[in-house]
Amino acid sequence: MSELIHSRPARRLLAGIGLIVTAIVFGLPLMTLLLASIAGEWTRALPTTLTVAHLRAALGGTPRAALWHSLATGIGATIGALVLGVWGALVSRRAPAPVRRGIDALFLMPVAIPSVSIGLALLVAFSRPPLLLNGTVALVGITHVVLVTAYAYASAQAGIARLPAAVEDMAGSLGATPSRVLVRVTLPLLLPQLRAAAALGFALSMGELGATIMVYPPGWATAPVEIFSLTDRGALFTGAAVSVWLLAGTFGALWLFDRRRSSRRAGSARDFSGT
Repeated sequence: MSELIHSRPARRLLAGIGLIVTAIVFGLPLMTLLLASIAGEWTRALPTTLTVAHLRAALGGTPRAALWHSLATGIGATIGALVLGVWGALVSRRAPAPVRRGIDALFLMPVAIPSVSIGLALLVAFSRPPLLLNGTVALVGITHVVLVTAYAYASAQAGIARLPAAVEDMAGSLGATPSRVLVRVTLPLLLPQLRAAAALGFALSMGELGATIMVYPPGWATAPVEIFSLTDRGALFTGAAVSVWLLAGTFGALWLFDRRRSSRRAGSARDFSGT
């Protein structure tokens, strides 16, 4: 059996099956979405007429505002989640085991709870003074931070577990204050994990719907909320066009993020080779 699996024909067969499954699960829905965004009429297996009117409409008026709202919310939620996640991971690092388990449960609980339930809980929690945030943009931001902080916390915690403790101890023995050790030693060593957490948190925030639809104010509908509203009214092609621009914006931001990371790696490699 082992020889069969590791033989060249078997590897090719498995690779072919994997490509087919990937194309059906991921490629076909994306292709359908793209076709719907440029479809003028769709009465057969494929669109009978094509148009870019829906894509143009998605870049004006309410859809354009919704795309900007998603971008602003995603950036703000990512920054907030990184700050809270790193802080929680650093506190958990020095805490006793029972306290550490409690911190883990606190930060990771949103992953196990449906997002719509989180949205409802926050809506109720912030509907009374002195924390009256119902109907404000701030509540949308808080909701997204709650939803994505778990990933920042888990990534930071995994990075901290791999940190060479001797490096921080050496910096402290040389006279560096704890805050200086944090800024100049600990955080730079955690950058790979923080970049990964930022990318994941941003992508999740851009596509979040369940909790957002519970808390968003009328003037701050995000792109997923706008897509839901359009399709609910029967404007499927316009909703597909907004979805295409949302995907393009998300993938573009992640590509720029990855390109910047690759450039930094290349620069570090050149500096190392030069030394």
